[in-house]
Amino acid sequence: MITVHHLENSRSQRILWMLEELGLPYEIKRYERDKATMLAPPELRRVHPLGKSPVIDDDGLVIAETGAIVEYLVEKADGRLGAPAHRDAALRYRFWLHYAEGSMMPPLVLKLILGRIPLLGKSSQKRIQPMIDNHLNYVEAELATRPWFASDEMTAADIMMSFPLEAARSRAGLDDSRPATIAWLATIHALPAYRTALEKGGPYAYAK
Repeated sequence: MITVHHLENSRSQRILWMLEELGLPYEIKRYERDKATMLAPPELRRVHPLGKSPVIDDDGLVIAETGAIVEYLVEKADGRLGAPAHRDAALRYRFWLHYAEGSMMPPLVLKLILGRIPLLGKSSQKRIQPMIDNHLNYVEAELATRPWFASDEMTAADIMMSFPLEAARSRAGLDDSRPATIAWLATIHALPAYRTALEKGGPYAYAK
């Protein structure tokens, strides 16, 4: 049995969604953020030294980092939601799988942090937004050519891309001016497995 150490309003929502898509049995241990700092509670450090979510425990094997967990689950599910057979699609799959956290999330996190700093931080956000817009324009151009990030079928790359795009919709300027991306978000939010993961995971502010 897989245990998901799930923090509210966090990247770990993707892991619940993926487990639902794969039909793998799991249980959830929920954690709430500190109301003052919005940080993860210290209890998570007992699970993994970094004290962050997501973390899974698969019969004593503890794995952290969303991308590493996603790749582990693809392997555990005999390749389902993994790289497509076609070489070009497989390359796109690997790119988007790592782009989500490696390239798109850093400016989004920076914008969030700067927004919490009085005066100087808020003015500095204006310098970050063009970087985010560049990413959003790139994503829009890609999704205008195919329904999913890697190919004509959903893969784990789409699951990885869900959180940065949901965060961008919530706080970083993603709106109806990028219709392909908005349509992609609407598609994933309507998926039965996504809806079930939401019901099981509890509060999640970014599914709009």
